[in-house]
Amino acid sequence: MISYSRQNQDEPATAAPDAGPEEHIAPAPRVSVQAFCETVETAAAVQAAGEDRRLAKAHLKIQMGGVVAAIEAYRSAPTPNVIVLETDARSDVLAGLDQLATVCDPGTRVIVIGKVNDVTLYRELVRRGVSDYAIAPVQPIDVVRSICNLFSAPEAKAVGRIIAVVGAKGGVGASTVAHNVAWAIARDLALDSVVADLDLAFGTAGLDYNQDPPQGIAEAVFAPDRVDTAFVDRLLSKCTDHLSLLAAPATLDRVYDFGADAFDSVFDTLRTTMPCIVLDVPHQWTGWAKRSLITADDILIVATPDLANLRNTKNLIDLLKGARPNDRPPLYCLNQVGVPKRPEISTNEFAKAIESQPIVSIPFEPQIFGAAANNGQMIAEIAANHKTTEMFLQIAQRLTGRGEAKKPKGSFLGPILEKLRAK
Repeated sequence: MISYSRQNQDEPATAAPDAGPEEHIAPAPRVSVQAFCETVETAAAVQAAGEDRRLAKAHLKIQMGGVVAAIEAYRSAPTPNVIVLETDARSDVLAGLDQLATVCDPGTRVIVIGKVNDVTLYRELVRRGVSDYAIAPVQPIDVVRSICNLFSAPEAKAVGRIIAVVGAKGGVGASTVAHNVAWAIARDLALDSVVADLDLAFGTAGLDYNQDPPQGIAEAVFAPDRVDTAFVDRLLSKCTDHLSLLAAPATLDRVYDFGADAFDSVFDTLRTTMPCIVLDVPHQWTGWAKRSLITADDILIVATPDLANLRNTKNLIDLLKGARPNDRPPLYCLNQVGVPKRPEISTNEFAKAIESQPIVSIPFEPQIFGAAANNGQMIAEIAANHKTTEMFLQIAQRLTGRGEAKKPKGSFLGPILEKLRAK
């Protein structure tokens, strides 16, 4: 018997569907993956999967030759964390797995790609300890899903969805949108969330939430070796029952120059404890800013209706779509629409150039937004029933894939449900 780990032991093999817009696949940790393919098509799919953001930390190597090549390779070399095997015949894979067991290290996990869709074969593979079975032809997202799912419990509640919000240009109100959307996610959708203010020099999240924590994200970034769950928990500032803040120092006493992976340890730790992480990404193009966007689960671009924003929004969407071929395209919203006497590009013209509609078009309302900013409040706190509040909730629902919990106000079942909750 091969001492592989097993998954999905009670389900027959079926072709996995493409990742939908709301599917959440947790990134794989730093593991070694070796694939032994029989066909060029499968090798290309595995190669494309290796370029997916969720396998960014994995070290992937691809060889041709299938099971026979794998057996020969591991006679004199240690096996990796994951082996991906493609096979064309039913008998070859079972016999090959038996031979592979004699040279395979304990704990190695195996994913088999085959053309036979048969429950009996699946059960034989499970009996031999195979972790997953995918039916050819496979798409890159199928390979990503199979590898990543090996390192996340399928029965556990999905955690760690990262939403990155960035402005197409400075001063478009991206931070305001990010903070209000996070508020809606926490309050209206009852999803535990954290806002990470990545603008260390000029961040406004602390002001917007009326918080002045003594510590924040800078302590984690400048001490990556200390970052763990307990350390990050101490840095979080509680805003509401479901919303926490990882604030920026917003001081100029030091220069905030970072490498591309500066925030990786912070994001990885937050993923393990928080169902939703909203990144307030400043409008700058650095290695870490680009990486924060590419590795996020969903992206929201905030733009105002002028030519520079149109160009920048299109450039961002084109780049991110190319870097994230297995994810849904970035979403965008228009903000500050309808400024008096300001020439604007119409929503239809903007959408035509971008080739997609904005989630919402937030009107220019300086009195409401100005009062909220000066008072350290959210729009929902000072205008609960305002249409802009509904827009932030709409964005929150779209980004998280969750609907607002329906409350049976005025229903004849209301008194009964209240009594049941009180018990």
